[in-house]
Amino acid sequence: MGLPRTFVGFSSSDIHYYRLMLAWKKNESIDFNFANCQLAQEVNSENEAYIKRKCRERIDLAGTFAVLIGQDTRSKHKYVRWEMEVALEKRCRIIGINLNGSRDMEEATCPPIIKGIGGIFVPFSPKIVAHALTNWRMETKNNWHYKKQVYQRLGYK
Repeated sequence: MGLPRTFVGFSSSDIHYYRLMLAWKKNESIDFNFANCQLAQEVNSENEAYIKRKCRERIDLAGTFAVLIGQDTRSKHKYVRWEMEVALEKRCRIIGINLNGSRDMEEATCPPIIKGIGGIFVPFSPKIVAHALTNWRMETKNNWHYKKQVYQRLGYK
């Protein structure tokens, strides 16, 4: 099976977490990889239509939309929410990655658009994110999380 083609959505205040995911990908001692569908470089533009067109092109390449869920993600409508709308329209798998370490959907931080749509929620950690990228199949509804046994099998306590 090939690497999952993944678009990672995140608030600009959480870009350092995205960069850490890229470092996981490069680190050969961490079993973590995905085909990154992000833009090759930041779009140097203030033109919202242009930026959205470029993001849509990349989301269209992806089968998975992973969203980094931080403290302000649910309030980011201009781009982050729009990216989620495009991913849902395309029927991407949705993986919510909680930056606060939660293994479940967090009511206080989760963007409403991805609540109850069949996505899975995991903490920001390479083994469980890699497991979700490789193994998760979208369900038709509800919020999903892995059971304790999956975490134990992956070496979590």
